[in-house]
Amino acid sequence: MIQVEKLSYGFPAKDLYNEVSFTLEMGQHCAFIGSNGAGKSTLVDMMIHPDKYLYDGKIIKDERCRIGYASQFVVRDKEQECTVFEYLSERFVENQQATAAVCEEMAAAEDAEPLFEKYQALLDAFEAMDGEHYENNIRKQLYSAGMRELEETRVSQLSGGEYKLLQIMREMLLSPNLLVLDEPDVFLDFENLNRLCQLINGYDGTLLVVTHNRYLLNHCFNKILHLENGDIQEYDGSYTEYRSAQLKEKLKCKRQSMEDQEEIERTEKMVDILRKRATILVNPVIGSAVNAKQTQLDRLRARQIKAPFVELCEPMIELPAVEVETGQPILSITDYHASFDENLLEQIHFELLAGEKVAIVGANGTGKTTLMRDILKNNHPSIHIRENTSYGCLSQLQGENIDETKTVYQVMENVGFETRESIRAYLGSYCLEGDTLKQKVSQLSGGEKNLLQIAMIAHTNAELLILDEPTSHLDIYAQMALERAISDYKGAVLMVSHDFYLVANCADYVLLIEDNTIRRMRTRSFRKMVYDKYFDQKYLEIDKKKQELEANITAAFKKNELNTVEKLCDRLEALSAE
Repeated sequence: MIQVEKLSYGFPAKDLYNEVSFTLEMGQHCAFIGSNGAGKSTLVDMMIHPDKYLYDGKIIKDERCRIGYASQFVVRDKEQECTVFEYLSERFVENQQATAAVCEEMAAAEDAEPLFEKYQALLDAFEAMDGEHYENNIRKQLYSAGMRELEETRVSQLSGGEYKLLQIMREMLLSPNLLVLDEPDVFLDFENLNRLCQLINGYDGTLLVVTHNRYLLNHCFNKILHLENGDIQEYDGSYTEYRSAQLKEKLKCKRQSMEDQEEIERTEKMVDILRKRATILVNPVIGSAVNAKQTQLDRLRARQIKAPFVELCEPMIELPAVEVETGQPILSITDYHASFDENLLEQIHFELLAGEKVAIVGANGTGKTTLMRDILKNNHPSIHIRENTSYGCLSQLQGENIDETKTVYQVMENVGFETRESIRAYLGSYCLEGDTLKQKVSQLSGGEKNLLQIAMIAHTNAELLILDEPTSHLDIYAQMALERAISDYKGAVLMVSHDFYLVANCADYVLLIEDNTIRRMRTRSFRKMVYDKYFDQKYLEIDKKKQELEANITAAFKKNELNTVEKLCDRLEALSAE
């Protein structure tokens, strides 16, 4: 299908790949994972458009290989008045119309031979897309995604999540040899995430999916490509199996590293003793012994280089250390109304107390972000933020909070840092390191931009955090770090999120938007609603236990309690097999 051999590539400010190799075989559903900024989207673009890049190595694919692509960024034409079925039919109908036009030209031409090649190409393309059965295939695809009832709905009436799924279905229907999906889950609500999972699992073709979504990773893939520190790990199997193997390899390397460190310390002492003797006695035997021991020491140190897939960059997020007087209202909303498109939020009333953490949850297109923006403006008559309250915000539209024409250094200087050394030290804990700091914000990945926003918030004294889809684009390690930071934060949090884990693990209660208004529900009731309507309860409960075990494994690693790590890894493997 596609083979990459010893590929090396980078930007002037950053090397991305160092002789990476991997293969994608026919029919595989492959998840492409890696830390924020590792270069996943760039590598995908290189595979699709190799002629755009100057690189070392080979990207080998058949000339007839057709690659489909669905971007993480979807812009919709609000004036589009065709139905869902008509929209999914467009490329097939265009082919039929082009074929009919060529036939008319051939019938009128004195010499039809030059047109025959064009005619044959259109027929071949139609056959490759299974165009003969496209109407049935569209209906099957809609049924598979649980969207059969939307067949005659106008595209302009769809939610953003539904429209995003439509883009993916449209590419799937064209039957490419390889379909690439770049973060298809970002901003999808629970219902649409479930639909996406069904679409992926029902697809017979070859898939390469860039994703950080834990639910998709655990349910949809039989191959993992993991990009870290310029290298790629290729693993045939599920994400759960890969993660278990990865932790065991880390344990093995850690034990070897500790043994090496002990040997290094012994050898360093021996080198010091021999050097002291060599300064007192002029003896060639002692000099040779010093050189031999120094060579041994150098080899031991070289062997200690960290494996790129074992020692991963995990952000150390610490939100503002504030002390608040709990129980006092910090945000009040009374009789709030808002209109957007054709929907309305009506008679919204709620109060957020200091120290409370609350999640606003609702389907795509129900007005969550509209409400959050009005809160941030703080000039709506129905919205009141307590006087003198310091608050910080994170926007899903990252350019709203950061001037993307500035470098990372310039952005951090604007929030109060005086030296580049202090910026490097601070952002290093957010895995924003090295030449990344010299780049313009516009050149960062989506995950890196979110980490930068979080780092800026953490440098304030905010008593209230207003977060709109804070885990979007973040890699798994950053997601878990943010969950821990929000749990430890003493101030108030109001967040919009479709991330079940973030809501279930961090929110004191949920504000559910449905039927154009908001109702308050306990987090426990929210979990039950999700279990009943969207996801399997047993899976989510097991996954929560797995996350707790992984957190305990991380803590045991930091304490070098390797026997404990081994026992916890065995428990994790047994739990994953259930």
